[in-house]
Amino acid sequence: MSREDLYSKSPKKVVFYSKTWCPDCHRAKMVLSAHNIPFMDVDISKDAHARDFVKQLNHGNESVPTIIFPDGTCLVEPKNSALEFKIKNFS
Repeated sequence: MSREDLYSKSPKKVVFYSKTWCPDCHRAKMVLSAHNIPFMDVDISKDAHARDFVKQLNHGNESVPTIIFPDGTCLVEPKNSALEFKIKNFS
């Protein structure tokens, strides 16, 4: 995956924007991993470009997790049920 793909609204694979201390990020990563969904994890506290991209998507907020799927959909701080629904309809 190219660097440019990390800052795209339609990446080639799932991109997961997170912060290491975020419990919701850990929970959502466990859901994706349990379903064998490969994803690129980008820590926005270590990547200024990613932080700016997340803020652009979230009206100036550094909301994590922000998860972007190849079909262009984006989930922000999803509950497990919303993430499970997306995974079931993910191709």
